[in-house]
Amino acid sequence: MVGLGVGLALVIGLTLGLLGGGGSILTVPVFVYVLGFGAKEAIAMSLAVVGATSLFGAIGHWRAGNVNLRVALVFGVVAMVGTYLGARLAVFFSGAAQLVLFAVVMLLAAYFMFRGRGGSSEAVERRGVGGGMSLGLIVVEGLAVGVLTGLVGVGGGFLIVPALVLLGKVPMKEAVGTSLLVIGLKSFAGFYGYLGQVEVAWGFMGLFTAVAVIGIVVGTSLVRHIPQASLQRAFAIFLMVMGIAILYQNRGVVVGGAGAADEGARPVPAEPVQGEIP
Repeated sequence: MVGLGVGLALVIGLTLGLLGGGGSILTVPVFVYVLGFGAKEAIAMSLAVVGATSLFGAIGHWRAGNVNLRVALVFGVVAMVGTYLGARLAVFFSGAAQLVLFAVVMLLAAYFMFRGRGGSSEAVERRGVGGGMSLGLIVVEGLAVGVLTGLVGVGGGFLIVPALVLLGKVPMKEAVGTSLLVIGLKSFAGFYGYLGQVEVAWGFMGLFTAVAVIGIVVGTSLVRHIPQASLQRAFAIFLMVMGIAILYQNRGVVVGGAGAADEGARPVPAEPVQGEIP
C-alpha cells in the first residue's frame, strides 16, 4: 500500500507540473480512499504536501521571471489568513461533511476545465487583457479561496489563476507561477492551523512530498510536449467521476440535511470517514 501511495504521489506531482495546478485536488482522495487515513488527517497532510510541492514549482517559475512577487504578497497574505481560519473552522465539521464539500469543489473544478476556464486556459488569457485592478475584489477572493483551502485541503489554483488574470491584470504565465507561490504560502498556513487537531504521519508525509516534488520536476519538463486542452479535459472527466463517487460514499450527509447541519454546528473529534472504499 505504501508503494502504491508513493506511485500516486508521483502522479500528483506530474499533474501539478503539467497543468500548473490540480494535483492538490487528487491528494485528499488518495490519502483517504487509497491509504486509509481519516478525512481530517488527509486534509491536513494534503496541505503540507501541496504547499511544499507548489513552492518547489514556484522556484522554477521565479527563475524564469514568471512570478509577480508584489501580487503574490497581496493575494498570498490575505489567502493565508483565510486558510488558517478555514483550518480552525474545520473542527465544527465532521470528516464526512468535509468530504462532501470537497466533492462539490471537485465538480466545480471539472466545470471550469470543461468550459476552458482553468489555470492554463487560453480563454482566461484573452479575457485578462481588459481586466481592471480591484484590490477589494482580490482581498475578498483571497479570503474565500483561503477559507476553502483550510476546510477541504485544495490549493485553489483553478480559482486563483483567473482571479489574478481578471482582477490583477497579471499576464497568464506570471499568473501560473504566482499562483503556485500563493498556493504554497496558504497551504502551509492551513497546515499550521491543523496542528494540534490531528495526528500527522510525519515520516510518510515527508516521503510522499519528496516523490511529488520529483513528479513536478518531470511534469514541468514534459509540459511542452503534451496538448494542454487534452490534459484538462481528461482531468476534468476524472474529477467528475471522483466527485460523484465521493458524494455517493457520503450520501448520508447529503440526504441527512438537518441532521448533518446539527452535527456540523458543534465541534467533533477526528473520526473515520463513513463509507470508506475498502
